[in-house]
Amino acid sequence: MKNFNPADNIQDLQYFGEFGGVNPSISDSSTYTFLSAKTMFDTFEGNMEGCYLYSRHSSPSNLYLDQALAAMEGTETANVSASGMGAITPTLLQLCGAGDHIVSSRTIYGGTYAFLKNFTPRFGIETTFVDITKLDVVEAAITSKTKVLYCETVSNPLLEVADIRGLSAIAKKYNLKLVVDNTFSPLSVSPAKLGADIVIHSLTKYINGSSDTVGGVTCASKEFINSLKNVNSGASMLLGPTMDSLRSASVMKNLRTLHIRIKQHSHNAHFLADQFEKDGLKTVYPGLKSHPSHELYKTMINPEYGFGGMLTIDVGTLEKANELMELMQKRNLGYLAVSLGFYKTLFSAPGTSTSSEIPLEEQKEMGLTDGLIRFSIGLDNDIQRTYEMMKSCMVDLGVL
Repeated sequence: MKNFNPADNIQDLQYFGEFGGVNPSISDSSTYTFLSAKTMFDTFEGNMEGCYLYSRHSSPSNLYLDQALAAMEGTETANVSASGMGAITPTLLQLCGAGDHIVSSRTIYGGTYAFLKNFTPRFGIETTFVDITKLDVVEAAITSKTKVLYCETVSNPLLEVADIRGLSAIAKKYNLKLVVDNTFSPLSVSPAKLGADIVIHSLTKYINGSSDTVGGVTCASKEFINSLKNVNSGASMLLGPTMDSLRSASVMKNLRTLHIRIKQHSHNAHFLADQFEKDGLKTVYPGLKSHPSHELYKTMINPEYGFGGMLTIDVGTLEKANELMELMQKRNLGYLAVSLGFYKTLFSAPGTSTSSEIPLEEQKEMGLTDGLIRFSIGLDNDIQRTYEMMKSCMVDLGVL
């Protein structure tokens, strides 16, 4: 990834509003006029650049954000959607049909797991869930019907790291598409530069960063994005997970500060992870030398953005986890809430929240314990103060 800096690519984009504004004008229209019927026909057939037909297909505001996110990930283009799942589900349905097979990481976002486990079988699409950190296991799961390898750069919620270069080599060997959800690691990792074919984000999280918007994006080649948006056969076009223009404009504004926020999220999370581990807590964070994939992850990241803002600790039981989260919320240390990337710390017990779609026996098999707490560490100015307050909560409850 030498000479590729995603924040520089975002910085170098420059748009002018309709009247010379420093922000691009917001196109708050669902449909667009034409001076000739021929132009409308050509636009409908996808043969006209710079003309707009209907906002479910595309809009100027969405295309501005498409360009910015493609520049960030280093792909030819992108397609924003109304949610992260609104990016994931059409992407996989575009790649697979009846009789096809997917090999997926076993530790992924609960909604994605539920889609692959419970929903796609209705359409004759089967999925094998594997330990994505074991390349031999991944390769052994591939069949003649496999079309896709699917993973998260850093998995939700166990923070396992996918070897994207290794997975890319396997995908190329068997002519598969490698789809990577990079929601936990924007800027820190650039999967397309490591060999991923398609990169997905939930914009709801770090990229927007203010927990006021739901959105998603698929970053890929022009050929694939055009297939997603095809009026006759495109999954995004026909399923209709369209992002609203006002939301696109909001995400675009927040994207500009992503590099500053990611650095602070990473700094704070690394500090807390170091302290928690020294205190004897079972702590998982990719920046710790104790993380099984620490050395691998070091070779994948853009170092200035750090190891990310997500960490987990295990306090033994769900009862103790709930007590600790409730006390931390009471003392203004953050919110007992799902999601991530907010300016305040968010914490939840994944087994009963974001990963609750995964059956209990499978949670146990993958190491998702009752006492696990997932933290999305915030932008706290004085992280030493935060640590001391968190430690006080843990001491008061007998966790430490």
